[in-house]
Amino acid sequence: MIVLPEKPDLNEINYVLPEEKIAKYPLKNRSDSKLLVYEKGEISHKVFNQIDQVIKPNASLFFNNTKVIPARLFFQKETGAYIEIFLLKPIAPSNIMSIVMEERKTVQWQCMIGGLKKWKDDQSLFLNLEDGTEKVGIEAQLLDRDAKIVQFSWDNSQYSFAEIVELTGKVPLPPYLNREAEADDKDRYQTVYSKEEGAVAAPTAGLHFTDEVLDTLKENGVNETELTLHVSAGTFQPIKSEDAREHPMHSEQMEVKLEAIESVIQSSQIIAVGTTSMRTLESLYWYGVRLLNGNENFAIEKLELYNKSEALPSRKESFQAISAWMNEKGLAKIHGTTEVFIMPGYEFKVCDGIITNFHQPDSTLLLLISAFIGNDWKNVYQSALENNYRFLSYGDSSILLP
Repeated sequence: MIVLPEKPDLNEINYVLPEEKIAKYPLKNRSDSKLLVYEKGEISHKVFNQIDQVIKPNASLFFNNTKVIPARLFFQKETGAYIEIFLLKPIAPSNIMSIVMEERKTVQWQCMIGGLKKWKDDQSLFLNLEDGTEKVGIEAQLLDRDAKIVQFSWDNSQYSFAEIVELTGKVPLPPYLNREAEADDKDRYQTVYSKEEGAVAAPTAGLHFTDEVLDTLKENGVNETELTLHVSAGTFQPIKSEDAREHPMHSEQMEVKLEAIESVIQSSQIIAVGTTSMRTLESLYWYGVRLLNGNENFAIEKLELYNKSEALPSRKESFQAISAWMNEKGLAKIHGTTEVFIMPGYEFKVCDGIITNFHQPDSTLLLLISAFIGNDWKNVYQSALENNYRFLSYGDSSILLP
């Protein structure tokens, strides 16, 4: 039975964020960022490269290894006007990100389109590229104006769509940075462990990790596991509904390997690196619940996590159900989607801690943090402001261990 949480008081997730506190650029060295440590109600301050002093041996860190694609594509009309096409989610030949990114002829995407009124229905847009000695001609066609479905075709099958985007696109920086992407952003707006192409926003909690920090944690006996959630542009959408429960949550694609499921089963303390990893792990729990009820559909709905059934399984039981089902089907990985909306009133099923940046006022991300540590989030954010922490995507970090 789905029991809705009480209507969140949006005044309770609001705070004053001075413009000068927003980090417009990253630090030169990733792990030099500040680290606020919240542990059982107590707050202390470190540098991120000291995080190995906080995370205990045998803890398990779960990283989102999605890779940001240069999702902003610009086509010029014969008149000289530019049409900006911002890739949102794949439609064909598959809705699975990894399949579409490897396509070598034609793909269709749902997009945001700047200058849509200037693009006629029967008008193709063209872009000619040179890559060394290779030439590529790209055509964009507007298939559905209302749904904003665009078809991209290109005439050189040596190139995957991932490579086409890499050649043509610009990094989609968060709108609150109020600046154009620069050369350094191509590397810095990406985690060092990014692998699976498809995100249009970075899982920014991971931006502080370096190979050295990861190696130190591993040497200390910390388990490191990767999973994939392709972050969508909806992550930046502020809550505008008077009732936050009516906020239209974005759907995001997940790809999870069997070894990650097994890692959850074997873990005693699970720490999510970022809100995207947390949403993935909590969504997986509810997929295990579905499987135990005979439902194999891996599309987790917005309010499914407020199921108050008396017979809900433990974390281990739920993930064992996923493992057993994958083994039965001979699957090494599973694909799914989630639109879960975590707000105060949610009882966390999987995560014991989170590493995360400092989020915007009135955002779904701040609601998630409020759900995780309660009203102590106000103390955390006030302490960060008083100690000159840098906020948002390129800002400083925190580890929250309630």
